[in-house]
Amino acid sequence: MDVLFLPGDGIGPEITNVTRSVLQELNGVFSLGLEFSEDDVGFSALEKHGKTITPALIERVRQAGMTILGPVDTAHYPPADQGGINPSAALRINLDLYANVRPSRAIAGLPALTPAMDLVIVRENTEGFYADRTMFAGTGEVMPTPDLALAMRKVTRQGSYRVAAYAANLAAQRRKHLTIVHKANVLKLSDGLFLAEAEKACANQDDLTVRDEHVDAMASLLVRTPNAFDVIVTTNMFGDILSNQAAELSGGLGLSGSINVGDNIAVAQASHGSAPDIAGKNQANPVSLLFSAAQLLDWKGTQTRRSDLQNAAHKLDEVIVSTIQNPETRTRDLGGTMSCSDFGQAIIKNIQAI
Repeated sequence: MDVLFLPGDGIGPEITNVTRSVLQELNGVFSLGLEFSEDDVGFSALEKHGKTITPALIERVRQAGMTILGPVDTAHYPPADQGGINPSAALRINLDLYANVRPSRAIAGLPALTPAMDLVIVRENTEGFYADRTMFAGTGEVMPTPDLALAMRKVTRQGSYRVAAYAANLAAQRRKHLTIVHKANVLKLSDGLFLAEAEKACANQDDLTVRDEHVDAMASLLVRTPNAFDVIVTTNMFGDILSNQAAELSGGLGLSGSINVGDNIAVAQASHGSAPDIAGKNQANPVSLLFSAAQLLDWKGTQTRRSDLQNAAHKLDEVIVSTIQNPETRTRDLGGTMSCSDFGQAIIKNIQAI
């Protein structure tokens, strides 16, 4: 099975190299039969191909067994018509990766504003207010006059139902509790449609406890009673905001994994940005991408009914947690002294001790 690495920009190559080395070790220990390859995305692709992501690369991701995407520096890309395409959005749209799955879990021994948090936010990934995901042609934003800007929001029955069905299935495998987050009291048509379809999707899980919350109340409840929630499903923009909030409350974006999931394809992706200020200094923390890789292995194991992939994923998750719980094997951002590459070696050493 091919594992495709797309290092990306800034610290992307550094944390991707660590993740690749760790997976190579895991591959040997668990005899997973993985093969590893790499391709250009972001500024390296722009330099070689005139585009930050090419149609050929999108098709390669479609055919790959698994894909791991490093951070991309979309804020500094040229305009899209000059090749500065958002790789994350391009993959999500073209491969129909409709669910962004982001766990937020406080880890014992590490600082967290909400130590009781252990939840997953499932964010709809292909619709909403995001202009590049709204229209077949053009964008969802228009300026009829120089003083007036309008944004159109896309919410469909299919998009709402399928992301909620994914979240409901995930909740059934965890603590059997799902929260639907919306603003249907104000956005009566669009969020009303999302809420109705989400409730319909949840009805297929008989043993599931389902509640719904307005998004503004949810922002408060994540701080006040994080332990009251398990799986949360919501629309694109609300999910983007709430998942960042939850990540910060549970320890920071650097400790938060993420995968983008479709029916048959998933792409792992670090939750944080490309941090160009520390790029090339061997200071980055690779934990977010490592957790994302563990999520991807578990997803692929479930899809293919391969218990070896699932076992390897769970062991990798355990090793990451135990390594960062040890004050002697932490990166500088967590109060330790280890470099990015040294931390990778510490993870590998702990895998070898399995």
